[in-house]
Amino acid sequence: QLEVEVTDISGKTIDGPVRLDISVIDQNDNRPMFKEGPYVGHVMEGSPTGTTVMRMTAFDADDSSTDNALLRYNILKQTPTKPSPNMFYIDPEKGDIVTVVSPVLLDRETMETPKYELVIEAKDMGGLDVGLTGTATATILIDDKNDHPPEFTKKEFQATVKEGVTGVIVNLTVGDRDDPTTGAWRAVYTIINGNPGQSFEIHTNPQTNEGMLSVVKPLDYEISAFHTLLIKVENEDPLIPDIAYGPSSTATVQITVEDVNEGPVFHPNPMTVTKPENIPIGSVVLTVNATDPDTLQHQTIRYSVYKDPAGWLEINPTNGTIGTTAILDRESPYVQNNIYTALFLAIDSGNPPATGTGTLHITLEDVNDNVPSLYPTLAKVCDDAKDLRVVVLGASDKDLHPNTDPFKFELSKQSGPEKLWRITKLNNTHAQVILLQNLKKANYNIPISVTDSGKPPLTNNTELKLQVCSCKKSKMDCSATDALHISMTLILLSLFSIFCKSFS
Repeated sequence: QLEVEVTDISGKTIDGPVRLDISVIDQNDNRPMFKEGPYVGHVMEGSPTGTTVMRMTAFDADDSSTDNALLRYNILKQTPTKPSPNMFYIDPEKGDIVTVVSPVLLDRETMETPKYELVIEAKDMGGLDVGLTGTATATILIDDKNDHPPEFTKKEFQATVKEGVTGVIVNLTVGDRDDPTTGAWRAVYTIINGNPGQSFEIHTNPQTNEGMLSVVKPLDYEISAFHTLLIKVENEDPLIPDIAYGPSSTATVQITVEDVNEGPVFHPNPMTVTKPENIPIGSVVLTVNATDPDTLQHQTIRYSVYKDPAGWLEINPTNGTIGTTAILDRESPYVQNNIYTALFLAIDSGNPPATGTGTLHITLEDVNDNVPSLYPTLAKVCDDAKDLRVVVLGASDKDLHPNTDPFKFELSKQSGPEKLWRITKLNNTHAQVILLQNLKKANYNIPISVTDSGKPPLTNNTELKLQVCSCKKSKMDCSATDALHISMTLILLSLFSIFCKSFS
């Protein structure tokens, strides 16, 4: 828009101003451009003719109200050209790319490649030859659908496994023409027959899609030397409705179990028996029973001692009779909670021989075979002591009730016409020695007997050594009696503590 006026030489307006409108007429000087790439479309294989894949849209900077920006689309080139050089069509006005071949030809598994590249041309001037052009590449991917069931590469597989062994025994191979990156290809295996004991499991190898058949419970050759499994394979994704799993989606696995020389088994294990301690040497403890699982082999079994911590036992190698070679002692450090444990071996005559281990627990019943012991065995007292209670004696017994306390304490016959001491029972396990008069500084041996409550009872005759010492200024002098110098205060405190504990 311009304003125009006419002036003379002096600048005086002669005419105007008037408005002058200048219209700039568009010239076709811009090519169509595809700005939104890359252009990638997907279409499912087997899709019906006319299925829309994607839309291509170009931009032209010329006047949109003129033919300079009136675009028309065209497919210049398709790569690859099989199975048809014209797999797709593009709507010249909208730019929609659609399929033009039948669903049968749109089969991913029969194509050279599931990827097609189309060179798309956009031409202005309504597609006339004088129009300017722009191009772009459209990539179209044929997506897989589960239209092929997995099929075993053979109808029967063979496997061999040793009895007693677990782990993978065979890999089952399958073929599937679907896309390996999808659930339409990935296999799922199922054992549908021949596995009542759940001895087998099958899992999919994610890298190879193979079925890894494993033994998870050891097999027994003597029960069954052969197993036949029926295996089914399916895909993770369901098949399309008009496709079904056929006979090739099942296979048979023939499994042969190899015999292995197994060790004999003790019955029961552990074995338990109860015996009194101190039974005579050579006494029969138990006759063990071990059997060989290899029932189809004719083998003999020999027995031997494996672990006998105290060395008390022997076993007949032929018939398994266990006897004693020493006195059984319940109080032995080898006995825990009244139970003595030994291990025995049963060895078969196989090549190589196989060994089984059996455990024997002998519960030992207590017998009154331990005399009670007395403590302490030394006591000291001052020659001028006012408290003539010398010491509190205690007794203990390694046996069990009723072969222990209550204990009976007695003084043996005292020499001389005059009795110097006496013993008084405090409770079932303690007694007190009391002097009847002050004694001269010297060493005295007091004969004491302590008897347990067993049947028959056992008696221990022992001596309490009594040191009579001189005490001055709270110092106890036992030097003349070959005694140690011990504080009188400490002695009295110790005696008082023992005395108090006996009544607590």
